[in-house]
Amino acid sequence: MSGPLDGVRVIELAGIGPAPFCAMLLADLGAQVLRIDRPVPGATPAPAGSSGTANAWDVLNRNRSGVAVDLRSAAGAEFILELAVQADVLIEGFRPGVAERFGLGPNDLQAVNSKLVYGRMTGWGQQGPLAARAGHDLTYLAISGALAHIGRADQPPTPPLNLVADFGGGGMLLAFGVMAALVERATSGLGQVVDAAMVDGAALLMAPLFGAWAWGFWSAERGTNLLDSGAPFYDVYECADGEWLAVAALEPQFYAKLLDGLGLAERSDLPDQNDNAEWPVLRAEFTEVISKKTRDEWVQVFGDQDACVAPVLNMGEAPAHPHAVSRSSFPVLDGVPQPAPAPRFGRTPASVPQPSYEGVDPALLLQGWGVSAERVSALQSEGTIT
Repeated sequence: MSGPLDGVRVIELAGIGPAPFCAMLLADLGAQVLRIDRPVPGATPAPAGSSGTANAWDVLNRNRSGVAVDLRSAAGAEFILELAVQADVLIEGFRPGVAERFGLGPNDLQAVNSKLVYGRMTGWGQQGPLAARAGHDLTYLAISGALAHIGRADQPPTPPLNLVADFGGGGMLLAFGVMAALVERATSGLGQVVDAAMVDGAALLMAPLFGAWAWGFWSAERGTNLLDSGAPFYDVYECADGEWLAVAALEPQFYAKLLDGLGLAERSDLPDQNDNAEWPVLRAEFTEVISKKTRDEWVQVFGDQDACVAPVLNMGEAPAHPHAVSRSSFPVLDGVPQPAPAPRFGRTPASVPQPSYEGVDPALLLQGWGVSAERVSALQSEGTIT
C-alpha cells in the first residue's frame, strides 16, 4: 500500500458499520490496519502459511485482514496491549465501558503508549442518559434533528439509507478526528481520546440548515423547502422509460438552461422561478414534459449544457458513466466494482484497493508487527488466537 498515511499503524477492534468504515478510509490512504476479529466458535484454524481467500465483495473490509483474538481473556487483552506499543491509532466501536471491562480502555492503552490516538465510535457518545442504550442510524437521525426534515410533503420522514449517521456523521467524522489528533500529536508528542458519536455527527452535518431554521428560511413542513423536493427545479422526475432524471437548477443561469432544454423558454405564462406559491404549476409542467422522453434522450438533450441535470443511476450503472470511467472512479476487484479511495492526492496517491482475505495464517499477518511465528503458535495453543 501507498498513500499519505503510509507508515501509520492502526489496530481496529472489529465491529459493524461506522468503525470499519473509518478503518477502511485510513487503510485506503495507506495506513497499515490490523483488524482484530471476534473468535468464531468451531472455526477451523487457517493452515500454516495460508494466504487466505479474497473477499472482494466485502468492500467495507478492503485493504486489511483480521486475526481472531479472544478479548475476554486476560491473555487476549495482554496481547492487544503488546501490539498497542507499536500502534499509532486504535479504533473501537463498543458501547461505553465495554473496552474498559476488557482491560483495553484508553487509560490501559495509553499507559503502555502515551502517543496512541484512541478512536471511539458510538451512537450516543460516551456520556449522557442515552449513552448505554442500543440504537441504529435511524434512531440517531431521529434525535439529531435531521430525520424530521428528510422526505416529501405529506409523507412520513424517509430513512436516507444509513449514509448520514453511520457513515457520514459516524465513520467519516471519526476518521477526521483521528487525523486531527495525529496532527496535534506532532506538536505535543501525546495521543488522546477521540469520542465520535453518530448523533453528534448527524447534527453537525445539519449545521447550515440549523442556521436556515433560526433565520426563518426553513419550514418544519417536509417537502416544501428549497432542497427537500419542495422546489420543482430541485427534484427528480420520471421519464418515458420509467427511469429518473435529477434536476438541480437552483441559480437563475442554470434555470434558464433548464427551461431551454425542456422547450419552455418561450413560455411567457410560466410562473417566476422563486414564486413558491406557484411551484405546483411549474412542477406539473416539468412532470409532463420530462415524461415524454426517455432518460437517455434527456441526457442527449442536455449534453454539454450547464443546466444541472443528470440521469439517476443505480449501483450497476454508475461505474459505466463516462465521467466515472475517465476518472477511474470504480476500480474492479475480482469482478466487483467499488468506489475508489477518496480524496485524491497529487504527491502521495493511494494504491488501487486490495480485497480483504479470509483464512490467512495469523503468523503472516502479525509478522509485520514484530510477532514471531513461535509466539503466534503459543497463543494459538492456549486459545487466545484462533
